[in-house]
Amino acid sequence: MNRKIHSPDKIIGVLQKFNSKTIGFTNGCFDIIHIGHIRILSEIKKNCDILVVALNSDNSVKRLKGARRPIIPLIERTEIVAALESVNFVTYFDEDTPINLILKIKPQILAKGGDWDKYHIVGSDIVIKNGGKVLSLDYIKGSSTTNIIDKIVKLYSNDRKF
Repeated sequence: MNRKIHSPDKIIGVLQKFNSKTIGFTNGCFDIIHIGHIRILSEIKKNCDILVVALNSDNSVKRLKGARRPIIPLIERTEIVAALESVNFVTYFDEDTPINLILKIKPQILAKGGDWDKYHIVGSDIVIKNGGKVLSLDYIKGSSTTNIIDKIVKLYSNDRKF
């Protein structure tokens, strides 16, 4: 297994070794990696020493995005995200939100893309209460997995070879 990928139960123990470092946290489906993901992860990393990315499990993605998602299964999504230079650790969660991980990890930095108001980011109240910062980073218009899927379907829906 990749040294960056840890189960929700194990990630807490791994992070205890870095208690003097600033821990950053973000989460999402990360179904099809796109430029918005790359830029947001790079920006978060500028604000912390250790970046933890928590991915929605396949069941969680299905509940949030519909029965046809995810496109890429969790085991592959964790490996793809772990391969990114800005990411230190990857974990996952089966619930609809990562609130339980946030409560356990207690990150000093919590961040999401600019399509999220920072006070509506799950766990923002906890991070702020603990003296941390919540960041709502620039959103790149049109940069989403749903937009990519829609574009592919539109481009290839009439192609008989598809």
